[in-house]
Amino acid sequence: MEPEDQVIRYAEHDGTSIAWSAVGQGPPLVIGGWWSSHLELDWRNARFRRFTGALGQHRTVIRYDRPGAGISDRGAMPPRTLEEELTTLEALVDEAAPGRISLFGASSGSGVASLYAARHPDRVDRLVLYGSYARGVDLAPPAAREAMLAVIDQHWGLGSRVLADLFLPDATAEERDEFVEFQRRSASREVALASLQAVYDFDSTGHLGDVLAPTLVLHRRNDRAIPFALGKDVARRIRNARFTALEGDDHFPWRGDADAVVRETLAFLGAPVDAVPARSGSGTARLTEREREVLRLVAGGRTDAEIAAELVLSTHTVHRHIANIRTKLGVPSRTAAAAWALRNELI
Repeated sequence: MEPEDQVIRYAEHDGTSIAWSAVGQGPPLVIGGWWSSHLELDWRNARFRRFTGALGQHRTVIRYDRPGAGISDRGAMPPRTLEEELTTLEALVDEAAPGRISLFGASSGSGVASLYAARHPDRVDRLVLYGSYARGVDLAPPAAREAMLAVIDQHWGLGSRVLADLFLPDATAEERDEFVEFQRRSASREVALASLQAVYDFDSTGHLGDVLAPTLVLHRRNDRAIPFALGKDVARRIRNARFTALEGDDHFPWRGDADAVVRETLAFLGAPVDAVPARSGSGTARLTEREREVLRLVAGGRTDAEIAAELVLSTHTVHRHIANIRTKLGVPSRTAAAAWALRNELI
């Protein structure tokens, strides 16, 4: 199902405006706290829309841009501590979702989501943490953290490219270029620098033991941005947490096997069993007959030129078909698409 068009709204907090949107249907699921986000640009990303739309079939998905970033108040600086992050999330929830909510805290957003759950046990029904960590200092050695901050401070263009390499290890050159542009449009150099410093400074160890809501901790085994061991550490610190390991190395939940993230999340939130995406084969129905033909040939080891010759197409058209196939299947590369075809007996 194609997700609906989003409507942007604004909440006021401490003299600044916070942009937020809600799509889907059902009980509220609040997602936010990303160190870099842009409601409008994210919504133009086909993978992101598909991921959000899948969740939105059973939950009202509420997203927001932090102060200083995206389309929130660009004259403000972003929160520098988890306490400041918390006041932003509190204001957003009070405006957008009065009553009980579920929270999806991903990556740097895991700290504020877990802190909100610890401080407001009466408001949080369930908590999902994806790609999470307890202490920012554990993300990388001190020298690596200092080098990353220095490159952003001295040259945001180069810094955004270094971050693209980290967050999108298996992306195409075009996808990395798009993410570089996304980051630079989402935040100024000053905001990006302050946001990343805050990511490294965040420490959730003092409140994770106070989280009472049932919690699901998801982490991909080969996540290159946030090590797998850090997700397991978070789960150990929460008394009522369940840890689920996912395959893959993509950090963003809408890339790679996004269906696995949606499946585990919706099942944990209590969506009907028949509404949860199937584990395999579900992508076949989304492919056109031409895309299936192209995928069979990709899985057979054919080059774009060979596929173009056999199907009497231009190489540009073949390349576009392969890009569409990868988006529909939620896989990071041509090789992964071929592996998907073999697993699902498409050839």
